[in-house]
Amino acid sequence: MKGDRVFRLGSVKEFIEDQVRSIKEEVGEGKALCALSGGLDSSVAAVLAHRALGERLICIFVDHGLLREGEPQQVQEVFSRNFKMNLVFVDARERFLRKLAGVVDLEEKRRIVGHEFIRVFEEEARKLGEINYLIQGTVYSDVVESGVEDGSKVKSHHNVAALPPDMELRLIEPLRPLYKDEVRVVAEELGLPEEIVWRQPFPGPGLAIRILGEVTEEKLSLLRRADAIVVQEIRRAGLHKDLWQYFAVLLDLKSVGVREGSRVYGYTVAVRAVVSQDALTALWARLPYEVMDRISQRIVKEVPSVNRVVYDITSKPPATIEWE
Repeated sequence: MKGDRVFRLGSVKEFIEDQVRSIKEEVGEGKALCALSGGLDSSVAAVLAHRALGERLICIFVDHGLLREGEPQQVQEVFSRNFKMNLVFVDARERFLRKLAGVVDLEEKRRIVGHEFIRVFEEEARKLGEINYLIQGTVYSDVVESGVEDGSKVKSHHNVAALPPDMELRLIEPLRPLYKDEVRVVAEELGLPEEIVWRQPFPGPGLAIRILGEVTEEKLSLLRRADAIVVQEIRRAGLHKDLWQYFAVLLDLKSVGVREGSRVYGYTVAVRAVVSQDALTALWARLPYEVMDRISQRIVKEVPSVNRVVYDITSKPPATIEWE
């Protein structure tokens, strides 16, 4: 595992101590915002920053309307139960959907989400007084795929290449040298709950890049339900710790089907499950047929506008893990 690589400069504890000290030195006596999504990377970054700054850290959770089923409520519940942090919840659903209306280009989706995230944080910083720093959970694979190091861009991660050039806040990225499995090692050392440590990666642009074509309220509702079924069945089968990611994609494609004896013209959902260590390469997961069967039957039964389910059997490369 690459987790053995991380700490070539010292132990996990030393890494944590170094990052806490670095954040203290950078921020000084000032305040900082932390972009908290509730995912592994942002949660670890938040805990490190909280150790460094205490009450001078304000975590911002932005609901951009592109999250999975029940996710905003889950994140708020987990962090109110486990951590004593200043947490500000921002409902920006209408704002993001308005910006994404009519947009179909994948890079434009990523750019819009990245820019709007920063604008929201800047607005919140102005409300809270003089705050000059933004802490986020950027990891090494985000940097590599965005082409920051060698110019070979795979996609613009919203927290790297899709950031606005005129942003007002100065970035602090304590996890930037780490791969995902290394971040998990740090999370376990910090004592984060298992539900966060083993939460699968979720892209910053959220379901916007798992909906091919224009993002609408209707499509988001369909995809949330289909994705929840995939997650439930993977966990029911006890496979969630063996997989890197597993999710549903709503295709910009309709096909003919039959429902209750009548012809229907419905959406197609693609199911994606992969195994990986660092997200830079990945193999498609050989899910048991009975698990795929339960996923397919439930989606076409419980998501009325969907009448076809397909399984993605492409590894990375040549494909990426996400479809957009």
